Amino acid sequence: MSEAVMRTPHPIVSWIARIGAILGIGAPVAAVAMALATGAGMLDWQTSLGSLRPLTYAAMAGGGLALIGIIALLIGKHMRRILWPLVAILLAGGFVGYASYSFGKAATVPPIHDITTDLSNPPAFETLTLRADNREVVPDGGRADLAALDNAARWRRWHEEAYADIQPIIVPVSVPDAVAAAEQLVEERGWELAAADPATGRLEATDTVSIYRFKDDVVLRITPNPDGEGSIVHMRSVSRVGVSDIGVNAERIRAFLADLETATAG
Repeated sequence: MSEAVMRTPHPIVSWIARIGAILGIGAPVAAVAMALATGAGMLDWQTSLGSLRPLTYAAMAGGGLALIGIIALLIGKHMRRILWPLVAILLAGGFVGYASYSFGKAATVPPIHDITTDLSNPPAFETLTLRADNREVVPDGGRADLAALDNAARWRRWHEEAYADIQPIIVPVSVPDAVAAAEQLVEERGWELAAADPATGRLEATDTVSIYRFKDDVVLRITPNPDGEGSIVHMRSVSRVGVSDIGVNAERIRAFLADLETATAG
């Protein structure tokens, strides 16, 4: 009898470990399930992303309780009961790390989602449709200098400050050849090609992003170089939903134009 008692943890310890396991495992699983549901069109993105922060707090609490439970179980020499709390700590830790990275990244980039190499005359979509509410909401970030501006000017200021390196490139090939090279890159990336017109130098495509399956639309405007040989390539990348893109569109433009330079270098 005494041995059985020794092998049974105190009810409080059991509940701490159990609650920790439920929260530590349940919160990440719920977040992934909601993301998948959003990607499948079963749940709106506002609900899914809006739940990310409270689920992160739940995972943190679960991981903490699971750790306390494991320590208590180890002290009581209940080794067989630490499996699920241990799993909870690992899942919660990974989830909290991912969420913290996302929140941190969002804080370091401007709250805009329309990125282009030409601020004065961004490449226009003709086949794809630019979202109707594009630039209708451009937060000022609590800055007085931005609060005094309208949305268009505020967007431009954010863009100039954060993405001064996003510039057009000159490639040493004709417009049709540049379009063909860009189309090849689109195919390699698995983007959905919407249009590729060598005659007008226009290419449009859609990239599907992350487990949420967010869609970002891309347009390239390629024209002959007026100052010499080759072609000038302008690019624009716009998220279909949301206010901030967490820097994804700028990263996409940088990577694509760098690869296009390499592909057309001969």
